[in-house]
Formats: sequence, structure tokens, C-alpha cells
Amino acid sequence: MVPQRHYCIPPLSRIDLEAVLELVEDMRYLVLHAPRQTGKTSTIKALADRLNAAGECRCVYVNFEPGQSARQDVAAGMQTILAALADEADWTTGEDLVEQIWPAALAKAGPHLALKRVLARWSAADSRPLVLFIDEIDSLIGDTLLSVLRQLRSGYPDRPRRFPQSIILCGVRDVRDYRIFSSSEGSHVAGGSAFNIKAESFRLGDFTKDDVWSLLGQHTAETGQEFEVGAQERIWHLTRGQPWLVNALARQACFDDKAGRDRSRPISIAAIDRAKETLVINRVTHLDQLANQLREERVRRVVLPMLGGSVNAAYSNRDLEYVRDLGLVAHEGVVRMANPIYSEFIPRELTASLQSGLESMVSPGWYVNDDGGLDVRDLLTAFQRYFREHSEFWVDRYGHLEAGPQLVLHAFLQRVVNSAGRITREYALARRRSDLLIEWPRPGGTLHCNPSKYVVECKVVGERSGPELVIREGLRQTESYMDLCGAESGHLVVFDMRPGKTWEERIFTRDPEPDQPPITVWGM
Repeated sequence: MVPQRHYCIPPLSRIDLEAVLELVEDMRYLVLHAPRQTGKTSTIKALADRLNAAGECRCVYVNFEPGQSARQDVAAGMQTILAALADEADWTTGEDLVEQIWPAALAKAGPHLALKRVLARWSAADSRPLVLFIDEIDSLIGDTLLSVLRQLRSGYPDRPRRFPQSIILCGVRDVRDYRIFSSSEGSHVAGGSAFNIKAESFRLGDFTKDDVWSLLGQHTAETGQEFEVGAQERIWHLTRGQPWLVNALARQACFDDKAGRDRSRPISIAAIDRAKETLVINRVTHLDQLANQLREERVRRVVLPMLGGSVNAAYSNRDLEYVRDLGLVAHEGVVRMANPIYSEFIPRELTASLQSGLESMVSPGWYVNDDGGLDVRDLLTAFQRYFREHSEFWVDRYGHLEAGPQLVLHAFLQRVVNSAGRITREYALARRRSDLLIEWPRPGGTLHCNPSKYVVECKVVGERSGPELVIREGLRQTESYMDLCGAESGHLVVFDMRPGKTWEERIFTRDPEPDQPPITVWGM
């Protein structure tokens, strides 16, 4: 981020600056962590500039990510780290001492002591205390990371005369969540034990609503291009302030889309939705990294039960904290996905191979009426047939009794609805439900102007709750969600995955009574 060239929020406004400065002055060692592409580097560089401008200390920012390629080779990793440190010392403060001493320190002291020796000599060379900001610390691997953390810990008692007065470690995760495999020790080591001198951890949050409005206002002020009523609100709704998503969505709509480059045309809600779809379909870098995180077992322990609305999740509080720190979920009364873009992308990613197979089996055109409307009843009837034939393979593959059936439904509906409509997903832990809202253009209309709306509510019959109890509860929930969304009809899909149940018992369709809300119950 270059303030002279980019729209931006003042980086230091996003942290508790007073608290951080007080801890630095008090000679504390800190951790600043946040999900990728949220502004960590911009923030700590701005903080370094502020401290250097004050002139009371020497503050140097250094990125340790180049040491990642050394993996468990501590000697190679330490050489890379010390060389990077020497460059930053020279460029930031004009000191060439680190460049002069690090090769000899590495040769004489060895890789497990060289960093401590260099920092000690460097700190003692000037009466002004040294403050060090280390970025991408958790990109280091195994013994290399352990060696860095332990050398920083061993020098801690010598601050500020013979070691940095304050150090801030910056990365994606809090140091407590590091599980470092040491090849030399043949075991995992907790980061909190290797670096037990941390006084405080700060998490850089997402943009506030005012921040988003400010960024979009900067675009209007510079280009004259307005946003239609509701377009800014749509950006906030889809991203919940996740910094990279806010910028990517606005850039796609305002710069990458040809129509958006016409500054005489305001940016519409439809343009924002098109931009969102482009980001999701193209699996842009940020979402690709999100996909990688879904492979981690402790992430799946939280996310899969959430998709199923489970109350019997097997995750720990530490798992939940970890997934929250990654920026995947928010905890506001209930645990939910951090934003609607993640809510849409995650089921799509988890069902990518399933959707690929559906391309040759399911044609969206089969479920569109002659007037262009969507035949939801025919669509769910077809899903019943598909689920009966193929569910065992896919549910077993996902390895979660409650999430598996619902992911199969997500994929089937996505294959059809994505051709012209939109699916909005609502799911959270312990809700005993998963809500889908299908929006489809009315005949002669558009998706963004009073579309038809259909609620699809998913529930799973558990060991202790019979199907009738689940249906009664589900009908109430479906009706409530229909009222909230203004839907014209609802569909309650009940998955009965209990052992011993035959398909004849499980497959049924129950139409609403004339005096009841228009909700059809589908047994699976």
C-alpha cells in the first residue's frame, strides 16, 4: 500500500496505538497477528516510521519470509535471516554494523547463537534502544523457527543495553497456535513454550463500516464516479469489512469491469454482485489461500459442523480461537462464517469435484419453465432421485454425518441455480439448521429487481429426535425465514441418516395443507 497512489485507511488508526506505544516503551515483547492481506505489514511499517520520527529509539522492520525456503536447515535459514537483517539496518538507520559482524558471528557462534550475538552487538552500539519488528515470523519452518524464537527468548533478560528493548512478532497466527515440528527432536513443540516472553497479543481487525465508506468515498472524490443507493451497503454486506475482499470487490467493479471504467455511470448493486461472482469463480489468490486452510483438520472440525448446524461439534476452544484468528469465522452470540463471500465460497470449494461430475448429469435447462421461471418442485424431486442413488459415496467422503448431506444438496442446487439465479447461504454452529435462499428472475425481470424467492431449509434427524419432531421445528424455522426474506414458498429438506432406515421410509414428499404456510417437506 502506497498512500500517495492508493485509497487507504490510516494504518495506525486500526490498532490501539496508545497501548502498543506504552508496551514498547515499557520494554515488552508483543505479537501482532491477523489473517493474510488485512494490512499487517502496512501497520507495522507505519508504526516503525512513527517511532523513528520521534528519534528516541532505532526501529527496524525486517521480513523473515525468505528464510522459509530453508525449511529445517537452520544454518541456511539463519544465513538468509541475518543477511535480510543487515540490509534493513543499512536502509533504515544507515548502520552497517550488522553487515560487518553477521558472517563472523554465524561462523564462530553457529546458527543457534548467531542471531542473539548479532542483536546483542547491534543493541550495544548506540545509546538509543533498538526496537525490532519481525514480519512473517510464522512462515519459518520447524527447527529454523524454533531457533529464532529461542534465541530471542534467551536475549530477553539483557534488554535494553545488550538486546532489543522491544520486539513485535507479526504473522497470521498468534504464537500460542504455533505447533512446530522439530526434526532434530522428533516431536512437536508449542510456540508458546519456545517464546514465553510475550506480554500481549494484538489482532488486527477488519475494516469498520466507516472505513469502507471512507475508501469508497475516496474513489468518488478522485474520479467523480458515484455509487448507486445500496451499492456501498452491498459491499459491506458481502465482505463484512474484510480488507482484501473490500478492495478486490471495489476494484473489480470500478476498474477491471469495462462498464465500471465509464466514470459517468454509477456503480450499481448488480455490478457489485457480478464482481463477487467473478472473484468466487476465478478463485482469486485470497480465496485460493482460504481453500488451502480448509485442508487443515482443526479448521474442518469447526467448519463442517457449522455447515450442518450441528450441536455436537468435536472441536476445542483452541480450535475455535485458531479458526477465528485465521479470519474464517466470527463469534457473535453464535459462531458463523466471517462474511457472505466465505459462506458461498466454502461449500463451493468443498463440493468442487461433486459439481464437476454434475455438469454431465444435470442440465439447468431441465428445471426452467417455458416462461423462464424456476421449477423448484421439479428440481427437488430430481435431487431426491440423485441423493438416493449417490449419497452414500459423497456423505462418506465428507466424513461428517450432518454436513455431508447438505453439501450434496448445495452442489446440486448450485449447478442449476447458478445459471441465472443466486443462492444465499446462512449457517452457523448449534443452530440445528442450514438456510438457503434461492433468488430467480421473474419472467421479463432481472435478478436485481424483485426476483422470485424460495427458502430451502435443511435439517438432519438425529439419534434422539424423531422425524416428526424435526419436521415440526423445521416448519417453524422455515416460516420464520420466509417472513424475513419475503419468500413466496418454502421447502423443508429433512435428511434421515439413521442406520437401518430404508429408502422407502426416508423418501417422501409432504405438501402443505390449504390453510398452512406454503412449505413443502422433502424426506431424504
